[in-house]
Amino acid sequence: MIPFLPTVDATLNAASALLLAAGFFFIRRRNVPAHRACMLAAFATSVLFLFCYLTYHYFHGVTRFPGHGAVRSFYLALLGSHTVLAVVIVPLVLTTLYRAWRRRFDLHRHIARWTLPIWLYVSVTGVVVYWMLYHLKTS
Repeated sequence: MIPFLPTVDATLNAASALLLAAGFFFIRRRNVPAHRACMLAAFATSVLFLFCYLTYHYFHGVTRFPGHGAVRSFYLALLGSHTVLAVVIVPLVLTTLYRAWRRRFDLHRHIARWTLPIWLYVSVTGVVVYWMLYHLKTS
């Protein structure tokens, strides 16, 4: 078993969120090379996260949330929105990167306005889900 992978996953999600925020910061200041570097690093970090996540769950299986009551309801709602948007974000990210690569910056900007907030949400809620699942004291 690989018990350290959930912590690695949370770290990769946090790094992705920071890189996305930095990429947004740089593009707002018209620093395209720094923006590109941050966004490609966020993509690489997310791909590495997905590999680690799938590896962990292949060997470990499902981890059940130990909490009850309102905290469980909150956790399940958060996990549900995180999971749905994690699926939605994949084609958005790929399309956004493809349009930048093809130098279709008009179309890139149009979809990036949707991609960035959803990708940030998925990255940040991934860290929150990890914290609630492995570190929240529920008793």
